[in-house]
Amino acid sequence: MNLLQKSLLKLGIKNKDTRRTIELNQLYKFLGIDSEANKDTLSEATYFSCLKVLSESVGKLPLKILKHTENNGVFTMRDYALYTVLHDRPNPYMTASTFWSTVEFNRNHYGNAYVWIQGAGDNLKLWILPSTDVQVWYDDGKILAEQPDIYYIYTGGGKTLKFGSEEILHFKTSNTFDGLMGVPIQEQLKSTLTGAIKSQKLVGKMYESGFTAKAVLQYTGNLNDENVKAFVKGIEAYSKGELAEEGIENIIPIPLGSQLTPLNVKLADNQFIEVKQYTALQIASAFGIKPYQIGDYTKSSYASTEIQQLSFYVDTLLYIIKQYEEEITYKLLSREEIEQGLHVKFNVNVILRADLSTQIDTLSKGVAGFIYTPNEARAMLDLESKPGGDKLLGNGASIPVELAGTQYIKSDTSEGEDPKKDAKKEGEEEDNGQGEN
Repeated sequence: MNLLQKSLLKLGIKNKDTRRTIELNQLYKFLGIDSEANKDTLSEATYFSCLKVLSESVGKLPLKILKHTENNGVFTMRDYALYTVLHDRPNPYMTASTFWSTVEFNRNHYGNAYVWIQGAGDNLKLWILPSTDVQVWYDDGKILAEQPDIYYIYTGGGKTLKFGSEEILHFKTSNTFDGLMGVPIQEQLKSTLTGAIKSQKLVGKMYESGFTAKAVLQYTGNLNDENVKAFVKGIEAYSKGELAEEGIENIIPIPLGSQLTPLNVKLADNQFIEVKQYTALQIASAFGIKPYQIGDYTKSSYASTEIQQLSFYVDTLLYIIKQYEEEITYKLLSREEIEQGLHVKFNVNVILRADLSTQIDTLSKGVAGFIYTPNEARAMLDLESKPGGDKLLGNGASIPVELAGTQYIKSDTSEGEDPKKDAKKEGEEEDNGQGEN
């Protein structure tokens, strides 16, 4: 146990992430257990595809700062200093797309992603901390502050740094037992991923052996161990095609009195493909990934794919981006700014955008229904505004609901007669009568 950990334990600060401590890694090595075995999970095709889909989905969503207006609308705060950091360049070395996709990749693979908030205002920068180098400690003994707080201990480059909860953006998976630390998906799928990796290695070995798993070599005579090894190595060299450079590829020479009987493994007989597909679906399901997103189109059509995209947003992405928005809004905006209506929001329209024909039809109905102005509809199609297009237009036949049906109310006069004309006639007759008197 290092000096820092001893000091923190004496102060009553408990470690909330002991799985990645140096002591455990040393214990793993002492017991002969590879503590870096989880790196193999990235070599599993379905697992990597799921990480790729989620990280790219978050990376392609523009992150904006919006403000509520007095008319219950919102407008984008493009002149705000934080807008450029979140939308364009979190730090000098990463674009926003690369930055947020990297954060999402770490969040899923390690269960937690950490972003250091450096500076403030125009000098604000965001830096991704390696998840494996950060430990989370809870000061429930109120030693370091008057109120219990969470501290993030980062060890890297020979230095150890302590950050308070307000200095770190912490994004975690939805699977958590204490609300502080997320559980990596690879731990939940440990047995499933192990089987998937082994099946992938099996196919690789079968490619190397020419899809011949094992073979029985029968021979006569007594051979010592060294002769047997040399004999077998020669047969394997011929069968694997290792002598192709010498022009020997398809012929396996067998000495007299010997017989080579291959023990072929038929993948179809073992339902290998079916089992592998089922395993892939299990992994994708744990991530909330739809089958078509990992290349399984057996039960998909164009129409169902559109519905699945909406389902992917509602069932999977909505929770993720809501967590991002809440964490960023709380830690990067002041209380006064939040009270003024400022908030951070992803623009999900980029993934829910329909084809051009559907967009035009939808926007036309929105303009006709007094929902959008023509210029607002044009802006959604990336078209410039036009003079006079900032007024609400719509169907002229529309009337307020309280006047609905008044056009069908008939007067007591006979059909075809104008009440105004009748009243005028009556007035003229009265005037004439008075004149005669």
